[in-house]
Amino acid sequence: MNAGIQAVCMVEFNSIALGVKAADAMIKSARVTPLLLKTICPGKFLAGFHGDVASTRTAEQVGIEVGGAAAVDHFLIPNISSQVLAALCCAVETSRGPAVGIIETFSAATCVAAADVAVKTAAVDLIEVRLAMGLGGKAICFFRGDVASVEAAADAGAAVAAQSGLLVRKVVIPSMAPELFPYIL
Repeated sequence: MNAGIQAVCMVEFNSIALGVKAADAMIKSARVTPLLLKTICPGKFLAGFHGDVASTRTAEQVGIEVGGAAAVDHFLIPNISSQVLAALCCAVETSRGPAVGIIETFSAATCVAAADVAVKTAAVDLIEVRLAMGLGGKAICFFRGDVASVEAAADAGAAVAAQSGLLVRKVVIPSMAPELFPYIL
């Protein structure tokens, strides 16, 4: 799924108007392609682009500069997991393991970065990354695997979010009741 995607940058803004202005400056500053441009709750804007590493780094820096204090979070991932790209689009079918891991963050950008680290740390399937829609500005990711793998992935992803003080909670459910899946995921 990430054929041709070398690097991804994302900047989260607490102002929609300034976020759109910054996104415009970001795409004009470097050879990048929009990956995700959307409003998110509560009144934020998320700008994600992909391209080569140097171009995405430039775009990220321009977004932060133009956004100023409205740029509340950001990341650059040089080799993002294809699982993260798929999970950003929608929930993904999985059958790997009975355990479910959940990482909840105060920021959409941090959640994407945490999900990427989680799936690169252990043999888990990323099911979904929900970005702040109907979540009061929070974001959440879900992944499945065996208990040990899910615990390792949850610890690694949560550590990324905790470094920036944006971790809300990390949860591992060793064997989620199958009746919950249609309602939660």
